[in-house]
Amino acid sequence: MVWFGDSHFTDRKPSIMASKDHPGLMPTKEAPAPGEPMSLHQHLIDSGAQLLQSLDPVKQMQQHVCTFATYSHDMTRQIETHHYITRPNEDFLQCAVYDSDEADARLLGVEYIVSDKIFETLEPEEQKLWHSHTYEIKAGLWVNPGVPEMVLMPELNTLAKSYGKFWCTWQVDRGDMLPMGPPALMMSLQDHELGQVQRNLIENRDNKYNLSRDALTQTRNEIQGPQGGVNRNADYWTKTGKGFVLEVEQAEIKAVAPFP
Repeated sequence: MVWFGDSHFTDRKPSIMASKDHPGLMPTKEAPAPGEPMSLHQHLIDSGAQLLQSLDPVKQMQQHVCTFATYSHDMTRQIETHHYITRPNEDFLQCAVYDSDEADARLLGVEYIVSDKIFETLEPEEQKLWHSHTYEIKAGLWVNPGVPEMVLMPELNTLAKSYGKFWCTWQVDRGDMLPMGPPALMMSLQDHELGQVQRNLIENRDNKYNLSRDALTQTRNEIQGPQGGVNRNADYWTKTGKGFVLEVEQAEIKAVAPFP
């Protein structure tokens, strides 16, 4: 079930299975998911499978993007994200989202990205679950590490007109050692009092990749968003101060298919 909640708090009783739980201490890389270390036997099995299987869907990932996201229901929580992008066609991208670009990165969730042409065909209630990318790109939050801006510019011009829908299944920033509870809807940061990117996130990103957000915003000054502006249903929280929360409810199982 999806329902509206205040971006900072709700008056509903917190549920152990709710995606609105408050964060705890951020786990470090010294505290990975629980489990025994990989055995030599398992390494051999994986190596053999890699040789014998195609793994074609994974091989279609062509881009790495580092950016930032915030929780739809709690703008005080912001995370760095690493998108590994597959592009099935010119109007649709799908991204596996990790918490870092390291070999032991944790899979946080998935984001789907559509062109403004596709977005405009969606129902208004569906559009409210999506966020725009215009500010994220123009403000130097969205970067492709290692790719020169000159090479990237055509792609940035296209993506600045796109919209994304990002579900986070593993909330590592609240201390979860495993994916817990239902997914949380994520939003892009905006030039809004509730959605200003935290300075330390930018500083850490710029230091790691030898970047300058100020320089990026200057080179991207001429990038344009969707014609006519960002759709009013996207970035819904910026107009209402309300986010979306998912909760788990028990339901009867459908045991018999309906007649045609």
